[in-house]
Amino acid sequence: MSRMLEEIRQQPETIERTLVSGLKRMEAVRRVLEKRRPKLVILAARGTSDNAALFGRYLLEIATGIPVSLAAPSIHTLYEAAFDFREALVVGISQSGESTDTNVVVERAKSQGALTIGITNESKSALAGLAEHVFLVRAGRERSVAATKTYTGQVAMLYLLAHALGGQIRAADLLRLPEWTAAALTLEPEITALAERYRFMTHAVVVGRGLNYANAFEFALKMMETCYVVAERFSSADFLHGPIAMVERNFPIFLFAPPGVTAPSMGEMVDKLRSLNAETVVIADAANKSIAARATRQIVLPARLAELYTPIPYIIPAQLFAACLATVKGLNPDQPRTLQKVTRTL
Repeated sequence: MSRMLEEIRQQPETIERTLVSGLKRMEAVRRVLEKRRPKLVILAARGTSDNAALFGRYLLEIATGIPVSLAAPSIHTLYEAAFDFREALVVGISQSGESTDTNVVVERAKSQGALTIGITNESKSALAGLAEHVFLVRAGRERSVAATKTYTGQVAMLYLLAHALGGQIRAADLLRLPEWTAAALTLEPEITALAERYRFMTHAVVVGRGLNYANAFEFALKMMETCYVVAERFSSADFLHGPIAMVERNFPIFLFAPPGVTAPSMGEMVDKLRSLNAETVVIADAANKSIAARATRQIVLPARLAELYTPIPYIIPAQLFAACLATVKGLNPDQPRTLQKVTRTL
């Protein structure tokens, strides 16, 4: 069994530890933010952490009404542009805390008096030393190169940040995330069998929208780095603006279809792809299984979830699929070729 699969299974406990410890610290930050409410939030990250940041942008804007920007670190590291960080909250997100360009953004912001927060899995990292407030993902050591439990831990922390910024995120609801994650893990036998069908898959598309748009990026990344599948990712809206032209019979397309405001457009997308004879695999839950029933294949979580809390449970089947597909293909998901755990770029 791969370390990646082991770490996927650890996520209910990881998320619970992260939330319980983070809730205590985030209440103190909430008091700071009430006195010093930012007019802009800037999220700085790379790789899988950047996908968590993309989720954070949707969540924070929806829950708080504060505009959110995803930092482009090369503006600082290569172009050395002057940047006004006044009245901004700058959040660095890094599994290792050693992403050089992410840390540069945090360092520059701090030097200009901006409030800074670091979200990392490493308490002794450079990011932990730079940020004014540090929030630790309590994942323990992540040994597989493919990040799984640190991704969901970062997403959990972003819920807490939304709570601290005054968003209507109830702690009682967040504390159910470990339970919903455990329910998603019960699908492992089903997903193991499903992966066999895609043994020879070399290309795919992943579609998501809204709060699950980031999961489309993360699922595609996991298939690219562990299975060497060329995986493109789109919102359902963008996919209709051109990329759908590449769809042909049996073209594999994976879709996140939660209940809520994005459900009608995702349902229309599934129907459109079915008319094109595409091979569709829909991830949904018991509250929205009618859309999944219209796809070629379905992965239906047993819980009934509100859209706001679907991103963590929904990424679990995707992680399991990538880990199982890599094994089916005879690949080692823990050590993808040319990759290492910590990547430093400028």
